[in-house]
Amino acid sequence: MSAPLDVCIRGAGIVGRTLALLLARDRLRVGLVEGPPPAGAGSDVRAYALNAASRDLLLRLRAWPDEQHATPVRAMDVRGDEGGRVRFGAGEEGAPALAWIVEVEPLLARLADAVRFQPQVELLTAPRSAPLTVVCEGRRSATRDEFGVQFQVHSYPQRAIAARLDCEKPHGGVAHQWFDDGHVLALLPLGGPLGNSVALVWSVQEQRADELLALGPQEFQSRLQAACHDELGRMTLTTERVGWPLQRAQADRWCGAGWVLAGDAAHNVHPLAGQGLNLGLADAEVLARVLHEREYWRGLGDEKLLRRYERARKADVLAIGWTTDGLQQLFAQPTEPWSLLRNWGMRGFDRSGPLKHWVVRQAMGQAHQPKMGRT
Repeated sequence: MSAPLDVCIRGAGIVGRTLALLLARDRLRVGLVEGPPPAGAGSDVRAYALNAASRDLLLRLRAWPDEQHATPVRAMDVRGDEGGRVRFGAGEEGAPALAWIVEVEPLLARLADAVRFQPQVELLTAPRSAPLTVVCEGRRSATRDEFGVQFQVHSYPQRAIAARLDCEKPHGGVAHQWFDDGHVLALLPLGGPLGNSVALVWSVQEQRADELLALGPQEFQSRLQAACHDELGRMTLTTERVGWPLQRAQADRWCGAGWVLAGDAAHNVHPLAGQGLNLGLADAEVLARVLHEREYWRGLGDEKLLRRYERARKADVLAIGWTTDGLQQLFAQPTEPWSLLRNWGMRGFDRSGPLKHWVVRQAMGQAHQPKMGRT
């Protein structure tokens, strides 16, 4: 007969597995519910930009992928549509990297290995009762609906296209991003510091997404090379292209008696700033800390306890959500005054000194952790 659970985590993605490992270190008995793989699912071509805080967390859990699958970003070059340009460098911040570009499947595999060797975590095929249920099922969570949570979604008229490519020139550890005519194109370095592979994330209007996904590989590569001004020379697709709709969303409630939301089940943001998974991993770390620091007489599912976590995380999530939304709206405006304003702003920001430094440190995950009041 299985031992009683302290926590049941519904969803065994990156956030769910990370949280399970954190709670297990507190000697809590954790059930981790693994859903069936999506029908027709192939290899995952996505890659995430993880900041220093996320890297430190995964290193502590011994779940950080090797160098081939976690490429440091030494610099970032962001360009507007009318000459605006902002450059960031890790050396200017006295840091080894601005971020690390991590491939999804190797990261999931490392987390799966860590979970398998953690005796406090039990893998489940169906949920079991526990004093606390944590919902980490992603943006389409069914459990969130069961708890009566309203998921307030603002859909962008865009889709993101992701793929992997080999390039004629080495990337040199530089991430590139172009804002052009309402579209956002990012090339993220892969394959280690000396690699010449990149992960593409191209956020485009719905109609253009259909067109780009329908193109043959050669024509798509030509369009992409033109859009990034042949920055890395000739480009060759090494994976299929995948697309998904973009949205900003937030749950109206993140917790109740005996349950709590984390990761994409609680919030979604536009990918242009690369902060989505960083927010989810911060959710896991803060929730684990709240549970660890609870008063001895409070149960794991105490609603007042869980609200400490909600308050601690909502401000950061809202700030990132509104910032990315504002940037998306600003660069989606095609008219001349907006174009002049945003590119003037980019040039001014690049020369802003302390402000630029502060923004970079925030994005690197080196802001102060929020204090959690008690109620």
